[in-house]
Amino acid sequence: MATPSSKKTLMTLYSSSDCVFAHRVRFVLEEKAMEYQTIDVDLASKPEDLAELNPYNQVPTLVDRDLAVHESVLIMEYLDERFPHPPLIPVDPISRAKVRLGLLRFDRDWFAPLFQAGYSAEHGKTAKEQIRSTLAGLSSIFSQQRFLFGDELSVLDCAIAPLLWRLPVLEISLPAAARATRDYMDRLFHMESFKRSLTPAEKSLR
Repeated sequence: MATPSSKKTLMTLYSSSDCVFAHRVRFVLEEKAMEYQTIDVDLASKPEDLAELNPYNQVPTLVDRDLAVHESVLIMEYLDERFPHPPLIPVDPISRAKVRLGLLRFDRDWFAPLFQAGYSAEHGKTAKEQIRSTLAGLSSIFSQQRFLFGDELSVLDCAIAPLLWRLPVLEISLPAAARATRDYMDRLFHMESFKRSLTPAEKSLR
């Protein structure tokens, strides 16, 4: 994370050391090379001002001057529009719609059952099976392109990378035939922006 400067107003990210959704936002912030400060939230004892900024009292919450944005997908889209270089969302409406549909599927089918309260163990098991089979199936795509939406990093990759980093602790393994998917994961994990996005707690997951 960039060193805070007293000469300008920095964005503030209410984060948590092991929150997969906050990790997404940190990855985008680092890829955009933005200066920001992080407030590490203890989820068992949240700061009072978080509830004032976010009606759901959750992380991640991004504060940019007088604006507070919550929900990781909304924050990532806001950051890409506010700081368009490097672009992470396509310009044309059809491609943008495809990216947003991909984000929706990730959140509904994978992230929610695994990382949000209210889902049963059976929901989590089903999600893990879907993740394993989908990632294995994507190997044929990754043998032809570098990232999910072509040869350039997109918000889809930023959204899924924190989950991929957590595959070992989720006890999700890929078949030997999914070599191209493993190579894709390695590309993400070796990006300097991804490395900078990791908290000490997240580094210890691998």
